[in-house]
Amino acid sequence: MKLSFKHVNKQFSGLPVIADFSREIEEGELVALVGPSGCGKSTLLHLAAGLGAPSSGAVLADGVSIKGPHPERMLMFQENALYPWLTLEANVALALELQKVSKAGARQQARDWLAKVSLQGFETYYPHQVSGGMRQRAALARAFISQPKVLLLDEPFGALDALTRMTLQDSLRQLIREERPTVLLVTHDVDEALFLADRILVFSPRPATVLREFKLNRHEKTHDLSEFAATRREILCLLGIHAEQDAFAKKLEDIAA
Repeated sequence: MKLSFKHVNKQFSGLPVIADFSREIEEGELVALVGPSGCGKSTLLHLAAGLGAPSSGAVLADGVSIKGPHPERMLMFQENALYPWLTLEANVALALELQKVSKAGARQQARDWLAKVSLQGFETYYPHQVSGGMRQRAALARAFISQPKVLLLDEPFGALDALTRMTLQDSLRQLIREERPTVLLVTHDVDEALFLADRILVFSPRPATVLREFKLNRHEKTHDLSEFAATRREILCLLGIHAEQDAFAKKLEDIAA
């Protein structure tokens, strides 16, 4: 499913949040949105999810104006939002049960998806009985089980420790390769954006305007560390982080040399 933002402006109580944003997100593409906190990135996701309307302009899915939420467009937050009184299996199955899939059929598919995210054996556990990373794996399974055409990810791994976050990024990357949804990812982690995205849009402080767009090759970019480091530095500079603060980029350049 293709997403289109056409001259989108958004204000809250007269405060401009998004200014004349226009972009096409092609079917099967992953676009990462990076920028300062409060600049309007999450607002763009909410507009694409149908949880709000632009003050002016239009947001379209396959050429049709988005008027409200739809199962084809799934929004996943930083908080896993699992129901504490349901098991992991029941939480994942609920996404299908709400679409009138039989309980037995939904539970079987939920078990299959929990296995895909390495949670086999934990189907009957409750959210409080597993780690934060495992809860987020279950949330990933729930996001994918209904096979949405558009996946809207709002800092999905931001609350996790670094090692768990990298493991889940790898799981997400594999699921995206298999399922091929169109993805909009909001993240403050530049490395996450570089690892996952086909394109990165770097936003200004509010109201959100695109400072620069970076086109990447998701399948080849890890082969050239010097190019990776250069792109990383450019993005960080746009975000006001100077080279001397970025010791990791220097390490990458030394390895590439």
